Amino acid sequence: MQRHLLIFIVSLFAFVGTPLASESSPLPRSTPEAQGIASSAILDFINAADRDIDGMHGFVMLRHGQVVTECWWKPYDAETPHIFFSLSKSFTSTAVGLAIAEGKLSLNDEVLKAFAEEAPAEPSANLKAMRLRDLLRMQVGHEKELSFWKDAGGENGETWTKRFLAHPVTFKPGTRFLYNTAATFMASAMVRKATGEDILDYLKPRLFDPIGFTNPTWVKNPQGISVGGYGLMGRTEDIARFGQLLLQKGIWNGKQIVPAAWIAEATSLQTSNGSNPNSDWDQGYGYQFWRCRHGAFRGDGAFGQYCLVMPEQDAVIAITSGIPNMQAVLNLIWEKLLPAMNKNALTENNTATQALTTKLSGLTMRMPLGKQTSPVTATISGIWYTIPENERGITALSLDLTVQPPVLLVRTAAGETRTAVPVGSWSTPTPGFSNGLDRFLSVPANPSVAASGAWTTDDTFTIKLALTQTPFYSTLNLKFDGQRLLFSAKHNVGFGKTEVLELIGQKP
Repeated sequence: MQRHLLIFIVSLFAFVGTPLASESSPLPRSTPEAQGIASSAILDFINAADRDIDGMHGFVMLRHGQVVTECWWKPYDAETPHIFFSLSKSFTSTAVGLAIAEGKLSLNDEVLKAFAEEAPAEPSANLKAMRLRDLLRMQVGHEKELSFWKDAGGENGETWTKRFLAHPVTFKPGTRFLYNTAATFMASAMVRKATGEDILDYLKPRLFDPIGFTNPTWVKNPQGISVGGYGLMGRTEDIARFGQLLLQKGIWNGKQIVPAAWIAEATSLQTSNGSNPNSDWDQGYGYQFWRCRHGAFRGDGAFGQYCLVMPEQDAVIAITSGIPNMQAVLNLIWEKLLPAMNKNALTENNTATQALTTKLSGLTMRMPLGKQTSPVTATISGIWYTIPENERGITALSLDLTVQPPVLLVRTAAGETRTAVPVGSWSTPTPGFSNGLDRFLSVPANPSVAASGAWTTDDTFTIKLALTQTPFYSTLNLKFDGQRLLFSAKHNVGFGKTEVLELIGQKP
């Protein structure tokens, strides 16, 4: 504990660069050239991402503490909170670091002792040896990850902590890397046990409020504990603010809010996890942070939630997205943006700046391409097609083409939803039909949905449904075949199958 007290004291004297905005003021803005980046290079990156990656949502880039680029692809925007998924882990790590600095935890604290009342009758030697440090560096000794969040109520009413302690610890802790979200939950539970506060409440005055993280929310388990390893929600800019805090070694507006030595330790190599020089998932792992190529580090979450910190370039990049290939985005950053970061300011280029501004103002996620009308419109508009019993609970579908924009109507046991489906644009996000995506991990109840559609053939109306607080969208195909409606769908990403079983509706 003395060592961590020393860490905290040393942190008070850490060097920091440009002071940043308080929670009541915006981040400072600048032209790219003033911060040593050509607008044309950023435009190259945006063009490549827009062309090659279907699913970019938000992008914020800071250089020398200044926002040099910020953009969102419609229907996503700057203010709507977005699921972080495993990027949440980096915030849990920060909570642990703060609790250590306050003398309430130690990296050497034994996990079993923290929850002695829930210990197995005969705990193994490996379980007894597991420490908080092992939770953070993903070396708890499990052979397989415990996925208890798939069972919200727990088996036989057991708590998540009890189930974790009962899970076999096959290997000696500290000897093998296994990415393990359950371990992060246990770190969250240890913070709660040690401080008497859930990590969301604990971090609010210590981290979220000081850096201006707006209205954070965190999914809780059945016992009311923030799950730690996923479930935090915030804006793209909130990710950028957190990244800038890390870059500035824990200082915000001249005040040390997170110990600099903790950030250095948490973001440095704590365990090796691979040997592929071209993979940003093989560069080592810290305490809930990934090491990257080019001297960078990051927190990240499933399907493309990134907090990328580049100390050598004094830069931060925050991204929210919904993509299957997360490496592809990092590759674009290394290819397009990294070489463009100069030490000195560049001459302003009004032509390039205007071209970038124009591009950013018109960004939109891809929409279905096709026609506005079809020869079958008159025979199918407003007709309810009855759907046989199915696991998704859909009982009937209808497409109303007598209004503009068209409306998709869906009946389930829970009631009827109406979703506007404009052709050639996105609808304003509102609660609507989510095609079962609301059942995915940590998706909020009654999620906001935006839609766009088109007649992709004479008999098929294609709809893209985007859950704008999440990485997920669905592509729906409504094929009108005589008296039948063939309803097929596919999700862009998921934790399992993305294809959805086809449903067949019948005219009355």
